[in-house]
Amino acid sequence: MSTTVTPDPRDPAQRVFRVKPSRPFFSLDIRELLRYHELLYVLVWRDVRVRYKQTALGVLWAVIQPLAAMVIFSIIFGHLAGIQSPYGVPYPLFVFTGLLPWQYFAACLSSSTQSVVGNANLVTKVYFPRLIVPLAAVCSPVIDFLCAFCVLLGLFVFYSYPPHWHAIAIPVFLGMALLTAFGVGLWLSALNTRYRDIPYLLPFITQIWFFLTPVIYPVTMVPQRWHWVIALNPMSGVVDGFRWAVLGKGLPHYGVYALSALVGVCLTTSGLWYFKRAERTFADVI
Repeated sequence: MSTTVTPDPRDPAQRVFRVKPSRPFFSLDIRELLRYHELLYVLVWRDVRVRYKQTALGVLWAVIQPLAAMVIFSIIFGHLAGIQSPYGVPYPLFVFTGLLPWQYFAACLSSSTQSVVGNANLVTKVYFPRLIVPLAAVCSPVIDFLCAFCVLLGLFVFYSYPPHWHAIAIPVFLGMALLTAFGVGLWLSALNTRYRDIPYLLPFITQIWFFLTPVIYPVTMVPQRWHWVIALNPMSGVVDGFRWAVLGKGLPHYGVYALSALVGVCLTTSGLWYFKRAERTFADVI
């Protein structure tokens, strides 16, 4: 749906909002989204408060989850399976730098899938750009990411391993993760309004996607000629690029980053198209 603003002939100071169907193929009104930026802020803040409401540990869960996963993966894959991190980086530090962007991406998928259905009362009664709902769902986990990043700083101190100046590129790869999560979240949130099997399917998708992403193993374990295949996974470029930016070891795999970013853009573009097409029936099928 889209709106047009025209002055009321009887009162020039008054604005009249006309709600009309969006274009059949694709329509994205950036100015309309900007007009509702306060609603975006409210939804993000609400999601953060609800996530840790009536919990004993509160925001500490954002730290405990990746930290516990790092310990388990270090024991199973580092010691038992014998997977070594390249360039002499301690394996727990290597794993944690991969877990940070992955945990953010997985949290975005979980929250964005239920975003439209979870806001059914708001969607069916009040007009606003529906894109704000999944957008808020992928913005709120940034708070958890920042909390977990503090643990990474502690690991640098523990292992006496200083972060590299490449860390200035962290926002670029975090933006790639947000873009990919937003695109996939648009697909899942729109499909979930019609097919309620999506929340049951999501854990299987996330688990398979995790092992296809170089979180517990380096990209260098994959033969060079197959790098283009692993780069088709948009999170491969995110995890490998984030790890390179933080640790500053090895050569950057620009080809992997570029192809992963391109796939992420394609996912977001197609997700916008499907979401805008499906939002016409949200109020009827929720």
